[in-house]
Amino acid sequence: MPQKRIRLVVGLGNPGNTYKNTRHNVGFMVVDQIAEAFSIALVKQKFDTVFGRGSVDGVSVVLAKPMAFMNRSGPQVQKIARYYRILSEDMLVVHDDIDLAFGRIKIKEKGGDGGHKGLRSIIDAFGGGNNFVRLRIGVGRPEAAISAADHVLGKFSLKEKKVLHRIITEARDAVGTILCKGAKEGMNRFNDKRIVISS
Repeated sequence: MPQKRIRLVVGLGNPGNTYKNTRHNVGFMVVDQIAEAFSIALVKQKFDTVFGRGSVDGVSVVLAKPMAFMNRSGPQVQKIARYYRILSEDMLVVHDDIDLAFGRIKIKEKGGDGGHKGLRSIIDAFGGGNNFVRLRIGVGRPEAAISAADHVLGKFSLKEKKVLHRIITEARDAVGTILCKGAKEGMNRFNDKRIVISS
């Protein structure tokens, strides 16, 4: 009997209370909400990664949060994938994106790192392999006086916090669609939507 296919869902972020609830940690937030919605306990620790096994609408998954800092997360992801014998094409990486407006999410198949150091680390760890799906969570670009690094490592504004839960929930639903119906169906459903902050 063939082995049941396992999918790996990775949320990118930085460990520790200093970085909790920052823009750079939306990948962690999405994975946490998936874990809560589908009763997957993120209690296992191996390869400097916190993870858990379970299922999302019948699809067998490993949810993972690498505990190395963002730009060094690749080796941890590669080790957990190898441990469960998961191919890179069966992996979904959730991460922040400053090139995407706040309130938007976008699903992308394959491609480069787009300047995102977490993605770059993963691609390098897989020997240049980039054939995994990405779920990009828009955090917008900073104002002129603020550097990109300070922007992504900063916390969401009060206005942004009012709709952040809706965005994370939308991203959770997008992950479910990708896992159950494929990336293209996810793109059709989620790529052109935007949650706007009401005035």
